[in-house]
Amino acid sequence: MLRIVWTVIRTVVSAFRSRHQLVLENLALRQQLAAFMARGKRPRIRATDRAFWLLLRRLWARWADVPVIVKPDTVVRWHRAGFRLYWNCISRRGARRGRSPVDVEVRNLIRRMTSENGWGAPRIHGELLMLGIDVSQRTVSRYLRGLHRRPEARQSWLTFLRNHREAIAAMDLLVVFTATFRLLYAFFVIRHGRRQVMHFNVTEHPTATLVVQQLREAFPYDTAPKYLILDRDSIFATEVVAAIRAMGIKPARTAYRSSWQNGTAERWVGCCRQELLDHVVVANEAHLRRLLREHVAYHHNDRTHCGLGKQTPMHRTVQGKPSVRAKVIALPRLGGLHHRYDWRDAA
Repeated sequence: MLRIVWTVIRTVVSAFRSRHQLVLENLALRQQLAAFMARGKRPRIRATDRAFWLLLRRLWARWADVPVIVKPDTVVRWHRAGFRLYWNCISRRGARRGRSPVDVEVRNLIRRMTSENGWGAPRIHGELLMLGIDVSQRTVSRYLRGLHRRPEARQSWLTFLRNHREAIAAMDLLVVFTATFRLLYAFFVIRHGRRQVMHFNVTEHPTATLVVQQLREAFPYDTAPKYLILDRDSIFATEVVAAIRAMGIKPARTAYRSSWQNGTAERWVGCCRQELLDHVVVANEAHLRRLLREHVAYHHNDRTHCGLGKQTPMHRTVQGKPSVRAKVIALPRLGGLHHRYDWRDAA
């Protein structure tokens, strides 16, 4: 009943409106009726409907009395969203006329410099100028904001070890089973600088006295390193440590069950097992000594190492192709388990 009364009142009031307002109100009502007829009971508002209501809001002051399928607040929100979209397009169009963005290569170089050195914007900017790259210091600072830098940790452990590896050596024992299930111990000393095995020997009964004698043979005269890494094996007793100090070497023991602290020696043990000992049956001490001698020669002269830049400990010479007819030949190593490849002229 109230709805009918309200409809009659609105009809009577409409009789006193101007023709212009009646046309706009009629247009708004017809647009909503067309939306209901085309899209069902719950019409979906499309871009054309939004554009119609935005235009009606600008042309008619009393537009808020007519909408049924949308609320006036919704139309206002559409208008503000269109305003933001309009000015965003203008801003982007104006940004294209500004300074060109920094190349991806330069941005990657900035990240690389700060990760490798821990530098700030002034130092990186100076280095870029020395490379002929013309960017401002403010630009460098902007690209450094999202990077996590720790100035107190500029030097990594890898850098530290590389700066000191020439003065570091390590020793360890390699345990091998024979064909008759006897235990043989291979003592070796390896330098960290070029991964060179300085000395090795094989025995069935390792003692501290034997280890001291092997160290003297490994470092004759003034060839002793500054530091020697050793684990907590019972053979490396007080007598061994005292002999190491007497040679002017500082012993550095690893922690309990921390073989990774003697990584260079453990890496050689692993390579020796994977490349040789896992594929042979050792007969006796002489046999193991001969096998290790061949493996050390292969390790020094033929085998490339990732830690040495794909080079060998004894600096293997890069051999170019000598002639057009030259072919690559395989030279067996370790009884044919591995090979070295060289160029040879065809006969």
